[in-house]
Amino acid sequence: MELNLGKKKLVEMYKKMFEIRSFEEKVFELYAQNLVPGTIHLYAGEEAVAVGVCSNLRKDDYITSTHRGHGHCIAKGALLKRIMAEILGKKTGYCKGKGGSMHIADFNVGMLGATAVVGAGLPIAMGAGLSITLKKTDNVVACFFGDGASNQGTFHEAINMAAVWKLPVIFVCENNIYAMGTRQSTVMLVENIAERASAYGIPGVTVDGNDVIAVYEAAREAVERARKGEGPTLIECKTYRRKGHSRIDPAKYRPAEEVEVWLRKDPIKRFKEKLLGENVLMEDEIQQVERGILIEIEEVVKFAMESPYPNAEEALEDVYA
Repeated sequence: MELNLGKKKLVEMYKKMFEIRSFEEKVFELYAQNLVPGTIHLYAGEEAVAVGVCSNLRKDDYITSTHRGHGHCIAKGALLKRIMAEILGKKTGYCKGKGGSMHIADFNVGMLGATAVVGAGLPIAMGAGLSITLKKTDNVVACFFGDGASNQGTFHEAINMAAVWKLPVIFVCENNIYAMGTRQSTVMLVENIAERASAYGIPGVTVDGNDVIAVYEAAREAVERARKGEGPTLIECKTYRRKGHSRIDPAKYRPAEEVEVWLRKDPIKRFKEKLLGENVLMEDEIQQVERGILIEIEEVVKFAMESPYPNAEEALEDVYA
């Protein structure tokens, strides 16, 4: 992990990763207080993927997300207070409190939406890529999805079409080993999902998804290819969620030794040690960054808690039918 991106960029990446982790820990806390309608799927542990990829994107680039989408939203620049308000079902949220944790979107920063349907973001990203090609701009789309989605028909259809038409899409597989509770090795014989890229005639690369610089470098190459009109890339990021699939999942199917190994590879801890070790930041500077973010998270919670719920008569507003 070579740190040659400049201090400003590296600090911003660390801030985003710590912001995502702190936000998710606060969401977990609020859920335990019965303040979150529905369930939650936390991104904690996978921060290096969203930040590594989105650090290569411009504001006018696009992303599509998943049921585990808070981290993607934050990495792309969505407002924390509006994400939190949406999770709490409040009127000031991105979907006016009607979408909740799994359906956050912010077109102003190119976040085309999270979706609870596994694999649904793939054809949406392909469609966005087609629109870019038709408009002849140099924007790109980053499509986040999990290892489970790679066994959906939408995976094949979207990537095949994007490959044939050379669409500017970066397909990012967040492989956390388990599709809910189903281990990858029990449902596919390939060890690396990126190997499937060869079936579509596009580049495929597998990287350490807990190394934000490794993810950044892989995404940078893919983004450059896409902007030049050379078509899509499939990037597989090997990572691990710190919690179960959802809030109600104790994840007892994961061996204790496996969990321990992955927790030692925590992406934020590793990046922090690297920044300190190469004198990019001093300990007091990192503590100052972290304190500022924790204060901001408390302000975000205050905003969301004080925001009103939508009125019952608004239930059918902003819908197509």
